[in-house]
Amino acid sequence: MIPIRDENPSSTTPVVTRILIALNVAAFFYELSLGPALRDFMMQWGLVPVRLAAGFGAGLGITLLTSMFLHGGWMHLLGNMWYLAIFGDNVEDRLGHFGYLAFYLVSGLVGGLLHYHFNATSQMPTVGASGAIAGVLGGYLVAYPRARVLTLVPLFPFFQLLALPAVVVLGLWFLFQAFSGALSLAWSAAGGGVAWWGHIGGFAFGALAMLVFARWPRRSQPWVEG
Repeated sequence: MIPIRDENPSSTTPVVTRILIALNVAAFFYELSLGPALRDFMMQWGLVPVRLAAGFGAGLGITLLTSMFLHGGWMHLLGNMWYLAIFGDNVEDRLGHFGYLAFYLVSGLVGGLLHYHFNATSQMPTVGASGAIAGVLGGYLVAYPRARVLTLVPLFPFFQLLALPAVVVLGLWFLFQAFSGALSLAWSAAGGGVAWWGHIGGFAFGALAMLVFARWPRRSQPWVEG
């Protein structure tokens, strides 16, 4: 299933979401400019679990953050930014600009740490905003479970546009990640190049964090709601 847009207008301008998209796109164009030096750049600034295991004290922990703004190709970038554009504005609206930025970054860090936990001996650099964006999806599911999401659904041999509840679209997305993550452990195949456990960790953190936040009364102060 491919989400096209949600039917859930936000009441504030998603400034942080737009900045995050711009930073990710700018970082990708910088990657394209590196030519043959790109591989070394990815090894230096991507999350390499085996190096991280030995190098927290050497400053390699920063790669948990920098890897969140790097991508391995056009489809990787466009897919991540597409999901962020659809679901990020409402989560930012719910949390406020600064709260949303912290939520996004911590989701990515949690996803990166869980990926590291299950792949501590991997020498492959992991890059992408997927863990952080998974946190946004988890937060959206908790905050807006009944919001309608216009979704392209494969009903073979055709595709059909359906307006489905977010709990269905994002719930199925998470189940696929969890199933794939379990298979990656069972087959010890390093997830086929996909950081499934990074997605799972980010989503779980986002959902739990939004559950906690939902217990707080919503405020109208501009420094909370933007």
